[in-house]
Formats: sequence, structure tokens, C-alpha cells
Amino acid sequence: MTNTAPLQPRLILAPMEGVVDAAMRDQLTRIGGYERCVTEFVRVSQTLLPKRVFIRYSPELQSGGHTSSGVPVFLQLLGSDPELMAANAQRAARLGAPGIDLNFGCPAKTVNRSHGGAALLRAPQVIRSICERVREHVPSEVPVTAKIRLGYDSDDRFDEILEALAVAPLTEVTIHARTRKQGYRPPAHWHLLQKARQRLPFPVIANGELWTPADIARCAEASDCNAFMLGRGALCRPDLGAATQALYAGSPAPDFGWEQARAMLIDFLGTNLRRYDTRYAINPVKQWLVYLKVYYPQAAALFAKVKRITDPDMMAAALAGHEPVLSAA
Repeated sequence: MTNTAPLQPRLILAPMEGVVDAAMRDQLTRIGGYERCVTEFVRVSQTLLPKRVFIRYSPELQSGGHTSSGVPVFLQLLGSDPELMAANAQRAARLGAPGIDLNFGCPAKTVNRSHGGAALLRAPQVIRSICERVREHVPSEVPVTAKIRLGYDSDDRFDEILEALAVAPLTEVTIHARTRKQGYRPPAHWHLLQKARQRLPFPVIANGELWTPADIARCAEASDCNAFMLGRGALCRPDLGAATQALYAGSPAPDFGWEQARAMLIDFLGTNLRRYDTRYAINPVKQWLVYLKVYYPQAAALFAKVKRITDPDMMAAALAGHEPVLSAA
């Protein structure tokens, strides 16, 4: 057996609805490690969407479809009508989206009730049809990717899903290694992705329960994948992408402790204050602190101090470590 060094992993930042927006993508990709990002899903239901909708979900379209650090941002679409999905994908590509991603994995009940997201896992041929029509309408140089799960209520139809995908003209597919019914409850069944790797003619990206560089290494061994989509783990540990790349390269991990995380939060607040109404700019910071509590004990203490703050100046002072921090009534 040869001691061949593992290939550097390909890391993609996940499209987490209501969490990973343009401001978050910018923060995380600045730290490094990511090959690309994917937007929150753009809902396609009854019409060809106007330009402003695509810009709202992907402001990066106004700067070449990349974050400030040069990482491409694929635009994600969610819907069940092949023709509408194709028409909107075509418009997104014409607006400069560097790639189109198709959401067949969202487990939200409101989405599934309208036959979107993971609900389509019960109709693999519709998934295939959407992929075919989108590919026909999008220039050949623009990648078309998709995200799925192992199944809806169970993984009994995983083979059927793979059969449909095997003839779909995709560039690659991300598979969340759980069913829709399993949601986000551990464990993720990484070993089942080996079957997809064997049957699909394009790369498979593993997703689910990837919290640390060691998790990613274990997933690689279990799934035989070398590409990984990081979601909650990246929010809890912002340097997860860079630390993983360092682990595989055999180099020291970047220095990213609590002080670096706090500086990032201050910058994140400033970005949100420039983009949003003051009433809404503080909430994303609090939301991120909830994730950061998983990895940084200091984040829990800070969240306890700021959770009732509604004034941006008070929030900025608290993030900077100024005392006392007064709670808003």
C-alpha cells in the first residue's frame, strides 16, 4: 500500500436559507478554503422573475458573480415546472451567474407542500426533466449542478433517484446524506454516497454533519468523495474551510481564535447596517452568535449580553468588548 498524500478537498459553502446571504458569504470566503458558494434558493412558481429578484438574492451579480475575495457564487433555483425553471435559469445566466444550482433537497414543509425541494425526490423523472430543460437553456460553459437527499421518507428510492440523475446532464451533484424525514438529525449516512460515486458519471459532493476537519476526513473515507459542502459547521467555525485545507496540505492551521471571530462580527454588523434597515441589521449578528457558541465559549457569554439589544451603537460597543453593556428594555 502506497503512502500517497490525499488530494486537496474541494469545499463549497452551503446555501442556508435565511442565514448565508451575500454578507455572510463575503465574510466566510475572505477567510479562505472555498471553491464556490451557492445562494439561498430563488423560488420559481408562476412566472419569469424580474432582474431585481436575482440581484436581491445574489448582489454579487453586480460584481461579476463573485464575492469580494473572488469566489464564484452559483445561483440556486427551486421549483417543479421544467419550462419555468429553464426560463429563469436562462435569465440568471444572462445576468452573469457563473453557475446554476437546482434545489431538490429542501426539507421545509411549506416548500414540500407546493411540490418543491425534497418533495421531488418522490418524482425522480421530474428531476431529470428539470435538469434536461435547464441544461438546454443555459450556455454550455455555465455549470448546472443540483442538490438532493437520500430520499423523502426513506432511502428506499435512492437507486431510482440515481438512475434518473445518471442520465441527467449535470456538471455535479451535492447529496445530503440523510432523507427529508431525517432532517438534520445525526447521523449522516456518508457510506451511502459510495453508491452514487459508482453510478453517476459526474462528481458527487458530500454534505451533512461536517463540523470539523476531522469529520471531513472521516466522510472522505466513508463516502469516497473528495468534494464537500459545508453549512452549519462553517457558521460555527468560520475558519473551517481554511483549517481543512491546511490539514490536507500538512501545513499549520490559520490563526483564527475568538479575537478574530469578534473582529469579523464587528465587520459583519457594519456590512448589515449599510445593506439593511437598522431594525433588521442587528438580528443576523445575534443569529451568528448562536452558531458561534458551539465552538467559542466566549460567544455564549457575549450573546447573553447582547440578546436584548436593539440599538446598533450599543451592539457595536458590546462586540468591541466595551463595558457596561446595557440591555434594552
